[in-house]
Amino acid sequence: MDPKKKTLLQTVGVVVVMGALAWASVPFYDWFCRVTGFGGITNTAEVGSDVILDRTIKVRFDASIERGMPWDFKPVQREMEVRIGETGLAFYEAYNPTDRPIAGTASYNVAPYDAGGFFTKIDCFCFEQQVLQPGERVMMPVSFYVDPEIVEDRDAKYIKVITLGYTFYETDLPEELASLTTEGESKQN
Repeated sequence: MDPKKKTLLQTVGVVVVMGALAWASVPFYDWFCRVTGFGGITNTAEVGSDVILDRTIKVRFDASIERGMPWDFKPVQREMEVRIGETGLAFYEAYNPTDRPIAGTASYNVAPYDAGGFFTKIDCFCFEQQVLQPGERVMMPVSFYVDPEIVEDRDAKYIKVITLGYTFYETDLPEELASLTTEGESKQN
């Protein structure tokens, strides 16, 4: 094979592989964290805890967006105190200030790391892709509880504050919305 063609094919191959890795990095990281528990990934449950203790714990809420993600995203309430085992309900606000629909997916983590296995989400906006229309503002709930077993854990029983953090990443629009957006742009031109 001609050395120039070989070099070109290798370069194209590297670009394709790097592009695929960049595209898959967010879902792969999310999968990796769920499987390994890395980054204080939480548990999930269908319902709240049957046991509610008299001991309380403070839960702080944090929000960020990926560089280039045009949304405004923040917790409505910065912190709350809940009894261990009690179901808490918090809201995050997202706003799309652009003139186009934007889809996003949130990844999350819990700090300190030892608290991740005891922080249980019942319902969360992070379980699904979110699509905001131009100028749309939404309140996104997360319901959770801190598992009462935290008070028996050798390390986690000393935790007084848990921080739940979300980062939103822009994702591709679902096909049905992407085609409508493309059709609308064609009609305007």
